[in-house]
Parts: sequence; structure tokens; C-alpha cells
Amino acid sequence: MTTKDNLLLYLKKNKNSWISGEYLSQELLVSRAAVNKHIRKLRDHGYQISSSTKKGYCFYGVKDIFIAAEIQEDLDTRIFGKQEIIYFDEVDSTNAQARLMAAQGAPEGTLVLAEKQISGKGRKGRTWFSPPGYGIYASLILRPAMPPSDVPGITLITAIAAAESLSALTKLPVKIKWPNDILVNKNKLAGILTEISTDMDAVDYIIVGIGLNVNTPSEAFPEHVKSIATSVFAESGMTLSRVKLLRAFLRQYEACYIQFKREGFAGLRRRWKNMTDIIGKNVTIEEIDTTRAGRVVDVDNDGTLVLRDDTGRMHRIFSGDVIL
Repeated sequence: MTTKDNLLLYLKKNKNSWISGEYLSQELLVSRAAVNKHIRKLRDHGYQISSSTKKGYCFYGVKDIFIAAEIQEDLDTRIFGKQEIIYFDEVDSTNAQARLMAAQGAPEGTLVLAEKQISGKGRKGRTWFSPPGYGIYASLILRPAMPPSDVPGITLITAIAAAESLSALTKLPVKIKWPNDILVNKNKLAGILTEISTDMDAVDYIIVGIGLNVNTPSEAFPEHVKSIATSVFAESGMTLSRVKLLRAFLRQYEACYIQFKREGFAGLRRRWKNMTDIIGKNVTIEEIDTTRAGRVVDVDNDGTLVLRDDTGRMHRIFSGDVIL
């Protein structure tokens, strides 16, 4: 551990208590000036530390910002979040940056985070509203040994992990809308964008991007999305730690991913269905070259939506936009 890491450890162990600069200097075997220098760096990173000429230093918390060490603290995953964590104050999109890193060989589990996205990406070229201070905008690099035909299941298991994490931490009535939206009271709380690079008939890498509206107040949403978007704060009045939610999501997601690689979507299908209310609903589905209407009968073992139209004919829908 570095001197700065050890200093932070001392401060955290004595949270809300004053520790003299002289004591820290002796324990860390560095000068008082060095201690003060590291304190300034910790403050720059978002750690809330008071100082007093007579009393020394007092650690009393961390701002709700994405610090790699804070994300990894108490994170009991094996890969997700345990590889490199790349953080941007502002970026075009985390998916775009993750794709560049993946093409250069970044390992599975590499996590890309941004405080703000200028061009946050959604499906079909849509943008994702990504203001600073409110949400989680993250992309994860995956390198599963699987054929491209299995990749749609990745989006579905990402939705399971996001929905279950949100439900556990907020108690909100979180629902999955096939294939990639997380809803609360019919409004979008989170969206998922999965992008793939293939090499012949195998997956080279997958970029899974997720945008979560955590503490966004209703009035902050632009007019064109106010009627369809929501957040944890807007629904509950609760300010939720973004780092805590991110940790919970990574933990749940890695468990889903391991099971998916072993059993396919079939092994997680029941959990997906437990988090959705789309089964039995009348919907319109906009596909690339056609629009279909009917009642959702089921989601099968490979994640395909099964639709019965007004004539009784069954359709298997592999991708499309569902309009309830």
C-alpha cells in the first residue's frame, strides 16, 4: 500500500475523530509536510477531511463520486470491478471509450465510468440524458467464449441484475421491459446498450453499457423525456448512494454472468419473468422492417419474445421496440 493508502486507512479507522498530524507523521514515517500534501490529494479525490492547526485532521465521509478504491472496497466479486476502473469527469460515451479499450486488449471486467456523458448512447442511435452528479453511466468489457447467437441473452441478464439490485436497495416496484429497459410505474429508470465485436464465428468482446437515473430530480429531465423518464429520487424521495448501487449491481451481474455462461438464459429465465409484467400484455412491436401487434405469450429459453397476433398466429421476436 502507498503512503496515501495507509493515511486514508488511519483516517477511516478513526472516522469523525481528530488525529494529530504529528501522530500520523510518526506512524507513516513521513514528514508533517508530506502528510498535509497527501491530505490535499485525498480532498481533491472527494474525501471529506477537516483540518485544524491544534487538533490535526478529521475524516467524516466521502462525496458520492466514483473513486476506484471506494467502489472496490467491500466488493466481493472476482472480476467485475476488480480489473481496471477508468473514470472520466466528462466523456462522449462510456461505450465508445470501452470499445476503444477492448480493441486494444483490455481484459474482461474492465469498467468505464463517467460523471457526465456528452453523447450518451441508447438503442437505434438515441441519446441517453447523462447529467453530472445524478446517475450511473457505466460500461463493462466482457469476453465470453460463446457464439454471437447467444449474445442477446447478455442484455437480458444485465436487466435481471439491474432490476434485482434496484429492487433490493429501494423497494420500488421495478419491472423489466423486454429487451433492455428498467421501468418503475411505467417510466424508464434505466437502459442497457449491448455492442458486440466478433471474430469469424466467435465473440471477440462485448461492451455492455448501462445508464441508471439515480438521484435525478424530475425537473432536471429535458422536456422531451419528462413524460417517460424517472429516477430513484423522483419515485421515492430517497437519495441513494451511487457507489453503493454500483457495487450491488456489479455483484449481482457477475453472479448472473457466471450462471449464464454455464446454463444459458434458460437457467435465469424464471428470474427474468419474476421481474417483468410484460407477459400477457397487449403490445405493439416495432422491428427493423415491420410492425406487429398482439399479446405477449412468453419469453422462451433463448430470450426470444413470443407474440400471438389477433389471428392466433405465433411470432418469435428476436429484437425490436416494445410499445405497451
